[in-house]
Amino acid sequence: MESTSNSKSGLLTAGGVLSLIAGILEVIGGVIIVLLTAGVSIMFELIIFPSPPGGWEHHIMPIIPFWLIIVGVPIIAMGIVAIVGGISAIRRGSFGLSLAGAICALPSTIMGILAVIFVAVSKEKFE
Repeated sequence: MESTSNSKSGLLTAGGVLSLIAGILEVIGGVIIVLLTAGVSIMFELIIFPSPPGGWEHHIMPIIPFWLIIVGVPIIAMGIVAIVGGISAIRRGSFGLSLAGAICALPSTIMGILAVIFVAVSKEKFE
């Protein structure tokens, strides 16, 4: 039977990998949101509603990209923290950074939840 030490080491590695995967998915999703928002804004301005300045769409359309960018940029930032935390967990560097990365992976549902549990259970494996 596998010893407790090896199983907790495996849990820490699994938590780091899950945090890393969730972070990569968050960064990709955030970049897609920001790029699509910018593309839709340009499309509405140049192609769909090419009206003279002062029209109703010039008051409404800037609101849509602004709110989507507000959503996309924090997702990118949380994804970056999750990636750095996942790398820290795999290398057994800093427990705080690894746990912060796992917590930032939480928006990706089950992967983030498992990453937090696996990193928290393996606290004694850090230097």
